Amino acid sequence: MSIEYLPVGIACNLQCGYCYQDPMRNAGNISVPRDWERAKVQLMREGSDFALFGGEPLLAPIEHIEEVLKFGLEQFGRNGIQTNGSLITDEHIALFKRYRTYVGISVDGPGELNDARKMGSETGVATARTESAIAKLCAAGLPPSLIVTLHDWNAGTDRALAHMTNWMQKLQKMGIKYVNLHTLEKEACHNGLEMSQAKTIDAFVHFYEFSKVSKLDIMPFNDIARLLTEQNPHVSCVWNNCDPLTTAAVRGVGPDGTQSNCGRTNKDGINWVKADTPGNERFLVLQQVPQQFGGCKDCRYLNLCKGQCPGTAIDGDWRNRTADCELWYHLFTIIEKDLGARVRHQVFQDATHDASSHGDAQHGDSHGDSHGDGHGDVPHGDGHGDSDERGIPVVWRD
Repeated sequence: MSIEYLPVGIACNLQCGYCYQDPMRNAGNISVPRDWERAKVQLMREGSDFALFGGEPLLAPIEHIEEVLKFGLEQFGRNGIQTNGSLITDEHIALFKRYRTYVGISVDGPGELNDARKMGSETGVATARTESAIAKLCAAGLPPSLIVTLHDWNAGTDRALAHMTNWMQKLQKMGIKYVNLHTLEKEACHNGLEMSQAKTIDAFVHFYEFSKVSKLDIMPFNDIARLLTEQNPHVSCVWNNCDPLTTAAVRGVGPDGTQSNCGRTNKDGINWVKADTPGNERFLVLQQVPQQFGGCKDCRYLNLCKGQCPGTAIDGDWRNRTADCELWYHLFTIIEKDLGARVRHQVFQDATHDASSHGDAQHGDSHGDSHGDGHGDVPHGDGHGDSDERGIPVVWRD
């Protein structure tokens, strides 16, 4: 489970061409007046460390950022933040060091490869600030984890893929350890960002092959390997049978202390009230509905994938499986083949197995102790904190 505090709601200084929060912005559900005392009460009720999230949390005054981080350290021993990085200053970095803050940065590549993350005529300036922030964080001993969304502008050509690969090699030398690759948000994408399914598969396979010779821990490949080889894998929330009415992996606290769900499922622009307990309705439906009608019946990997994230469901309808099904099936297939004899027999469990055996799986980010992904987005399965220190093996590397 990840807890996120949204100090400015979903307000942001960028206008990314694919943001899953745009339906809420378009509906005017951006922010509410801040009531830090109420928010603190709710964070104490949640009872665990949290990450600052947005929108862009660094739009909040630095004085508020400091009081939040001070509170987080005193109460829970550490902090996290997910940011686009363009507003990070030396003063912020000093606070991150002082208050034990794990940092996650959402960026789609260097220079023009990040142009989908727009800031009007200042897009290039914002990207340069983000790149500078990454370098400064690494130099300060706080290497951030990165979330990278793949789309036609940064992964749609051989030239772009080569540029991205060179960039990741440079990041590794700087001290970056964790990169989480995201697919494009389909409901919101425009301006020529969307790739065909074939090109998307090619891009992910390219980075999978790169990951096998890189020291970077690149999601989602390690998650898939864990699902294929471990009885109780600690993996990202997107593989954990998420109920869109509770989003158990994400417990949001708004500026005024109100609770919220993961924003990926808010397709109609409304942040519905969080249900008290999670249910298994989606998984049970997906088991029974034939694939031609949006379900997962008879899928070889159903018990591992579980239909993936409801926020990426076909037609934006959480009752359907993910629109990225072809991609994930392809990756499961090639990673299973690479794992060979190490794949355990639970991969082939009966797809009609009770969903409750999956519903209580560990939620949150795939690296347990991390903050600042995921989901953009650490709280959404995107964090990359202390996995190696927790002893989670990278099973498919020699």
